[in-house]
Amino acid sequence: MTFDFDKSIDRRGTNCVKWDEMPSNEIIPLWVADMDFETAPCVQQALKERLQHGCFGYTFVPESFYNATIQWFQHRHQWTIDRKSFIYTSGVVPAISAIIKALTTAGDKVLVQTPVYNCFFSSIRNNDCILAENTLKNENSHYCIDWADFEAKCADPAVKVFLLCNPHNPAGRVWTRQELEKMGNICLQHGVFVISDEIHCEFTMPGHTYTPFASISEAFSANSAVCVSPSKAFNIAGLQIANIIVKDDAIRQKVDKAININEVCDVNPFGVIALQAAYSPEGEAWLNQLNSYIYNNYQLAKSMLEAELPHCPVTTLEGTYLMWVDIRSTGKTSKQVSDHLLRHAKVFVNPGTMYGETAGEGYIRVNLATQRKLVEEGIRRIISGTIGS
Repeated sequence: MTFDFDKSIDRRGTNCVKWDEMPSNEIIPLWVADMDFETAPCVQQALKERLQHGCFGYTFVPESFYNATIQWFQHRHQWTIDRKSFIYTSGVVPAISAIIKALTTAGDKVLVQTPVYNCFFSSIRNNDCILAENTLKNENSHYCIDWADFEAKCADPAVKVFLLCNPHNPAGRVWTRQELEKMGNICLQHGVFVISDEIHCEFTMPGHTYTPFASISEAFSANSAVCVSPSKAFNIAGLQIANIIVKDDAIRQKVDKAININEVCDVNPFGVIALQAAYSPEGEAWLNQLNSYIYNNYQLAKSMLEAELPHCPVTTLEGTYLMWVDIRSTGKTSKQVSDHLLRHAKVFVNPGTMYGETAGEGYIRVNLATQRKLVEEGIRRIISGTIGS
């Protein structure tokens, strides 16, 4: 079956964060990590059938939910998840916050690799912890780890947790198995626990393979909590469903307690149904075609920018659907460029400083998960707006 990702979806008037928060209907929003595609038909059908029942009270999570997740990750990513390792919750961000709460005390440090997803900062701050940064190095439009700095930060006794983004948003890296092994071994050596945000795990470009952190070894599995969800891959973030995979019994009990303290221990029936439908052969067929479509969007956007803005290189996109563009040569700050594009070119992108005040300065983030005609027009506006700035 062929799926139509070019189909126009008018999201205005649906209380859509991405579109309805725009000050003008002329603006193309290429910002928040939310896709403009209808979710997979199998997910839509499952939700329709559940909707027809008409009663939407409290729900419990059935065994079929766990089985679907276990089978999906075993088949698609060669990761065998133990049934007892699951903690379900309403989203990956609440999961991260709860795990930090469970494993730290006020004043502890949490290590991140900047530039990185902006909610990492608030999860750390809201738990009265201190941010420690291992700033990634941009080498010829490809981000690398500063290993000496990473090990030095992990050796700091105050660093209790390493918050990993795998694949990495916004740097676009799909960490290799070798890189993950090196990070994990350094963390083991220094007693640093790993929280791995793997929400973008289904988005990989050709030639790159996502490796679940906990799949690498028993030691890594015992020293980590991995957060996964179908929300990004199937555009169902509003249904609020996610899983935390924690192998160690004692740590899992602490995380489960924190989940309950934070009152994010209940999920809605539609999220439970949607996950099971997504993690199916029909969902996988749809997802595979989606990945190809996004890759072609990236190729189009990259070629346009290289032709017209060669002084603003595009970071190599290995995973996610979020393109990271280097605008340092303009002499403008990220906010100046993004504000100018919004006001004068009518395209909304994220300023890089959202993802680290220092590490993100001089970059903008562009969401490519929309219809190709919108990507093409949005990139045209970025080109004209940047040249005109």
